[in-house]
Amino acid sequence: MEKSNNNLVLGIICILLASLGFGTHGVFVRLAGDLPLFEKTLFRNLVTFFIALPIFLKNKNKIDVPLLKANTIPLLVRAIGGTLGIFCNYYALTKLNIADATMLNKMSPFFALIFSVFILKEKPNYKQLILIIIAFIGALFVIKPTASNVLLFPSLIGLIGGIGAGLAYTCIRYLSKNKVDTTFIVLFFSIFSIIVNLPLALKNFKPMSLSQLIFMLLAGVFASLGQFGVTYAYKAAPAKEISVYDYSQVIFSAIMGYLVFKQMIDGYSLLGYLIIISSEILMFFINKKKI
Repeated sequence: MEKSNNNLVLGIICILLASLGFGTHGVFVRLAGDLPLFEKTLFRNLVTFFIALPIFLKNKNKIDVPLLKANTIPLLVRAIGGTLGIFCNYYALTKLNIADATMLNKMSPFFALIFSVFILKEKPNYKQLILIIIAFIGALFVIKPTASNVLLFPSLIGLIGGIGAGLAYTCIRYLSKNKVDTTFIVLFFSIFSIIVNLPLALKNFKPMSLSQLIFMLLAGVFASLGQFGVTYAYKAAPAKEISVYDYSQVIFSAIMGYLVFKQMIDGYSLLGYLIIISSEILMFFINKKKI
């Protein structure tokens, strides 16, 4: 029981660090300006690759060929979902308010919960399910969807990104249960994304200015923090116990969006944040069996 609780706390810490990393990364993506979408995503994955590779080699991890063969499909699905999530999220970040784009991407825990039921056979109890739904309602206050919304298309693209990310997170949990090395999961994803991105980026290549280069380097570093944080979080604890904490990225993004871009938060968004935070706190105590 104590080990299980320690794993839960570790999972929460990792998911919060991941949220901070991804939130900060989004700011730098926005600061990089009008670079082509695929050039941004390629650069981001190159940085992640060069961070993951030395960690993998330093730990002297050996590639278990039979194990990887048995998990080829989950590895590919994780990479496809993650790559789709990045494409859609980067597009949304360039078109929407940073907090709104982040909120759409952070629908991923909701979709991860759904995928976990079918892929991992992890069924949440009714209290956890209610809190996930409440957090989702809070997200709607932030998004404020209307039929007349001129940003409906980018919003839908952002939502698709959340579906891709949710699928990726579920596959991470599945792979971790099968003892696939955590660093290799990140490394495989980076290589896959680079291969997909490279021809698309070269087709519309635009030279970076020095400031854009610095911003994209920083975006890659913080994205790597987010990537490793998510991977270790879902390795430590089930999605049904930690997924709601992933919504904290919205709060980080909203704060940084205001500080850097002077993007204001309206009353509906504040109400949404309050609902989400309340859900997070209640989820923590439910998992601790105190309520």
